[in-house]
Amino acid sequence: MRANRAIFIAAGLAAFIGMTSVTAAKAAVTLDSGQARPQAPGSDGSGDPSTSITFTVTSGALTMSVPAAAYLGSGAPGALISAPIGACFVDDERALASASWTVIAQETDFSNSPFTIPAGDATYTVGTVTTTGTITATPSDITLSNSAQTVLTGSSGVGDNTASWNPTLTVNVPATAVGGQYSGTLTQSVS
Repeated sequence: MRANRAIFIAAGLAAFIGMTSVTAAKAAVTLDSGQARPQAPGSDGSGDPSTSITFTVTSGALTMSVPAAAYLGSGAPGALISAPIGACFVDDERALASASWTVIAQETDFSNSPFTIPAGDATYTVGTVTTTGTITATPSDITLSNSAQTVLTGSSGVGDNTASWNPTLTVNVPATAVGGQYSGTLTQSVS
């Protein structure tokens, strides 16, 4: 009797295991039958999770810096007095796709009150221009005037860029000039 019970239990267990195997096989067939699997949140459709990345490129201003003062030296009436005035610098941080700018300069008459030497007796020579970034710098040497004139242009720029130069001012001292120290104001700006 016990032997019969053992045989019966063994047969029942074998039948149960067989049914479980059949059920698992059916489940495997169902998964592989082409039905769409649910995607996890943030998935790109391939089953791998994805992350959207963003960032911001900042932009700034167009500025210029120049020396606060310059001494050109000395010379007799009828002589040329000439010297570099120091580094001038344009800094374009606007981060534009198409950047351009213009530097202008104007000079007051040189005064040794009550005597003057006209601004038109002086010239502004740009000299070598050094740039960074993408920009084409084109200098224009001028005879100074009380009115603004273009001395440097930047064109075909992309993104941030800079330009620096050390212009030379030359004064053609009139033969009739009266001795003494003369001073004037050179104003430069960029736009």
